[in-house]
Amino acid sequence: MRSFAGFNSPPLEGPTMPLRLLTLIIALFSLTLTSHAPALAADANPWPHPGTRSIESEHDFKTLWSRLEAAVGANKMGIVTRASASAGAANRGVKIPGNLVIGVYRNDFAVRMLKASVPAGIEAPLRYYVTENADGTATLTYRTPSAVFAPYKSAPLDEMARELDAIFDRIAAQATKN
Repeated sequence: MRSFAGFNSPPLEGPTMPLRLLTLIIALFSLTLTSHAPALAADANPWPHPGTRSIESEHDFKTLWSRLEAAVGANKMGIVTRASASAGAANRGVKIPGNLVIGVYRNDFAVRMLKASVPAGIEAPLRYYVTENADGTATLTYRTPSAVFAPYKSAPLDEMARELDAIFDRIAAQATKN
């Protein structure tokens, strides 16, 4: 070891120098990635997504759920799916705030959608999300059909989505009104 001003220091040359330099570079690179990871994730997945509508209602969770289902039927749409993590948790004896995803669509729209774009089929059914708030009220959230189908860049699909926008907005208004 060499001495510098009375202190011993490890040699800076020899076979360990490239290894130390490589270790330092990897550490700095890792630190840079780690410190930017939340920002990169936020940029890749902005929220709310374009076209997201969220309507706070004065109804409790179960009432909003029931009103949403009635509004779907009144607008001649069909409920294709229902999924509720809170209902599943309750079956296991676990209590979490109410949440429900309802998939809504209709076959004539499905046929038009697939005629315009087979890849767009993954977007059906379109969804509403009902969530229970801490104060006992519930919120209805959905993405407009035009926002959901916009990435497919199909004029016939865009036209159909605009029709669905009006229906979905009407369903949301009917479900959440006082």
